[in-house]
Amino acid sequence: MTDDSLANSLNRHCHCINVDQGVLRASLETRLGETGAWARLQDSHPHLLADSPVFISHGQVAQIKELIAAIERVVSLESYQEEVIGWAPPIARDNPGAHGVFFGYDFHLTNDGPQLIEINTNAGGALLLLEVASAQQACCNEVENFVTGRVDTTDLEQTFVAMFRDELRTQRPGRELRRVAVVDENPDEQYLSPEFTLFKTMFRRHNIDALVTGPEAFLLEDGRLLVDEKPVDLVYNRLTDFYLQSPACAVLNRAYRDASAVITPSPYTHAVYANKRNLTVLCDADRLIALGANKPTIATLVRGVPRTELVTAQNADALWAERKRLFFKPTCGFGSRGTYKGAKLTRKTWDSILSDKYIAQELVAPSERLVILDGNEQALKLDVRCYTYKGEIQLLGARMYRGQTTNFRTDGGGLAAVFTAPGG
Repeated sequence: MTDDSLANSLNRHCHCINVDQGVLRASLETRLGETGAWARLQDSHPHLLADSPVFISHGQVAQIKELIAAIERVVSLESYQEEVIGWAPPIARDNPGAHGVFFGYDFHLTNDGPQLIEINTNAGGALLLLEVASAQQACCNEVENFVTGRVDTTDLEQTFVAMFRDELRTQRPGRELRRVAVVDENPDEQYLSPEFTLFKTMFRRHNIDALVTGPEAFLLEDGRLLVDEKPVDLVYNRLTDFYLQSPACAVLNRAYRDASAVITPSPYTHAVYANKRNLTVLCDADRLIALGANKPTIATLVRGVPRTELVTAQNADALWAERKRLFFKPTCGFGSRGTYKGAKLTRKTWDSILSDKYIAQELVAPSERLVILDGNEQALKLDVRCYTYKGEIQLLGARMYRGQTTNFRTDGGGLAAVFTAPGG
């Protein structure tokens, strides 16, 4: 049996490793700092955390690493930067230096290898996945020793904190990280708000003051960014207003422009990595040749990035005719909002796509994980997310779901740990 075949077989037949609910409850209540937090989380987020892990092969992990490295090489090209920055607002055109925390490279696993579906520069879920992965329990020692990928929460948490410190030092050499603001619009109302609390407690365990706030809470005085009249060293940006254009982000916009604040990930980072229009370049051999990419890099990208093109008035008729093999996404979209599977498009929706900025991506079917629900096997779709920093994978996770796109509304689904099948 090949490496990939074994991983596929485990995803279909292995039900021997699951979350130890007691371990998960104790860990989350400790880290959330509240007795009863686990029960409240289950009531409010019943489909957030999956019991069953996902299996991936060593070969698939190696292909993913190769693909991420190829993307980093292309992004480092000045010719590429000049092309994609031209699609972004002016605020994104200067590189402040910080690389960006918690990149999320999302893949569908196929018989032709992992396929990159999209890149996110403010990917959520890492700390929640860390809890799920560390709470996995096998039914016996034989199964426990059969797979690899168990996560050491303490070690990886230290890695995450070091990443934030590195982001500050990159823009402010010699500055110590003393206060972090995690920012999102209406943070208490966000679905992943429990993770914001985990970030706050994580930073405080490492002697870094932390708060969670909306963008409107910031003040800029004498070149210093403040919240509650206290200076903020670094802003961990979870906003989906990627270019800080809303009125609520006016202070952050000004602070970013005049370099009064370290904001990570930044508008520049989103422009060169996560604007979905960039995929039209990364999959196109001719454009990559013109930009100066080398042959091995081009071969890796063409093999691993599904064919993608910008939706325009000129190609609209052809794309409509081929819509059943395509998936449509807004160029600056997030969280599956405004995305459409071509086979389900109506003419009315198609007209709205044509009036906006969209890409058409070759449809790549996700792989599946069989789970046990109420004593019966159920097939759930899955994608694999790689959390990276400076091109290096820090954590692998998966999202399991039923439906057109990833969601947190599926029994047995949600954020899932990833184990690497033996072999390779």
